[in-house]
Amino acid sequence: MKQYLNLFDTSLKINYKTEVLSGLTVALALVPEAVAFALIAGLSPLTGLYAAFMMGLITSIFGGRPGMISGATGAVAVVLVTLVKSHGIEYIFGTVILAGIIQMIAGFLRLGKLIRLVPHPVIFGFVNGLAIIIFMSQLEQFKDASGHWMTGQSLYILLGLVLLTMLIIWGLPKITKIIPASLASILVIFGLVFFLGIDTKTVGDIASIKGGFPPFHLPTIPFNLDALLIIFPYAAIVAGVGLIESLLTLNIVDEITETHGRGNKEAIAQGAANILSGLFSGMGGCAMIGQSLINVSNGARARLSGIVASIMLLIFVMFGSGLIEKVPMAALTGLMIMVAIGTFEWASLKTFTKFPKSDIFVMVLVTLITVFLHNLALAVLIGVIIAALVFAWDNAKRIRARKSIDENGIKHYEIYGPLFFASVAAFNEKFDILNDPNEVIIDFAESRVVDMSAIEALNKITERYHKLNKVVHLKHLSPDCRQLIKNAEQIIDVNIIEDPTYKVATNR
Repeated sequence: MKQYLNLFDTSLKINYKTEVLSGLTVALALVPEAVAFALIAGLSPLTGLYAAFMMGLITSIFGGRPGMISGATGAVAVVLVTLVKSHGIEYIFGTVILAGIIQMIAGFLRLGKLIRLVPHPVIFGFVNGLAIIIFMSQLEQFKDASGHWMTGQSLYILLGLVLLTMLIIWGLPKITKIIPASLASILVIFGLVFFLGIDTKTVGDIASIKGGFPPFHLPTIPFNLDALLIIFPYAAIVAGVGLIESLLTLNIVDEITETHGRGNKEAIAQGAANILSGLFSGMGGCAMIGQSLINVSNGARARLSGIVASIMLLIFVMFGSGLIEKVPMAALTGLMIMVAIGTFEWASLKTFTKFPKSDIFVMVLVTLITVFLHNLALAVLIGVIIAALVFAWDNAKRIRARKSIDENGIKHYEIYGPLFFASVAAFNEKFDILNDPNEVIIDFAESRVVDMSAIEALNKITERYHKLNKVVHLKHLSPDCRQLIKNAEQIIDVNIIEDPTYKVATNR
């Protein structure tokens, strides 16, 4: 167990006070979020709270990123809304369990490294979109029970308490760091409201959080192919959204803490947490960027803070619901607004005049999809596809051919840039086959033959030369290119002549 907890490893220099206080702060911030996301999905508040407890505990102990917080999330809730309405809560539990299995398989297959394919503009867009979502979700607190915007004294009181919370979070660290500023702000606002008898919205006004230990419950759904076909599409999306958000959050925390998490281990832990969440009456979830940033900004770096947060959340539900329901929403709203401000990549605004237009387009598009569709997986997928297409197009335009004829009358084509599917057309235009001499050398010292489209292009070029009884030599093919051509001979009749007097250039 010690290898997972790392709580007593003195080399980590754990500040236990910071870890415990930060965990308590995160637990308080988890309550309204878990309740809100459960209500979004059309589920009971306890379903979200149980998920937050189980997700937080399992990933804190076994996850690949100490200090990262997991729980019930809006990204997962949005996916489950339709299934709740059509088939009910039992299918939700089954979906979450299947999603966890998919995530564990992804971890065991070491697919976590695929997150490296996500370019920085996509990460900027993802983070900025989440920041905007976090901010916009707090605006709901400025509405009354009937859904109308507050006015008059109630609005001024709420707004004043929110601004005071934000001021404390901003200013206290400049004075002292003995207590996390976020926790101090919650305690101050709670004290003001409680002792001065201020009438303002509290956690209890949203929903009751009173409950017991998460009950073990096997989903009562048919174990047949029909049920599997119903839940599998939702499970696949939940698994994908959960892994993408978790691994991107892991990368963000890595950058802040200047350490390296383990993506595959995190994927396995997320999967195990979702399986247990589904078995213990939870709605599932993934990493939470807002709560993770609260935790990290408080100075927490170890697993202890996440464990404390999840256990305290359960204690709130089982024994402290009466007290927690009195916590003013103004304090938690101010805290989450500060999280949104801190989450937003303000530096990305400076890139509009300095970065390539394609990167700016990708960043803005991912942000908009995240904000308006609340579909993180789709946003990241579209961003990656567009970035990949732009990269392919840019590299396709870079292929060049320097032409010369030596003293023996042999024409040389020195190719620059990668030869792959997108550059094949430009590559074919470089050759003057009819007017070339009887012997031609195509030099790939500054190029690479990348894929089957490139092999087919070489096949057609050499075939056209051979029809005119002209000899073609391919020079300086790298070993991997030669192997690719050799493999292709089983499928394509590659008309290639490699002059044995030429040596393959492997280092240049």
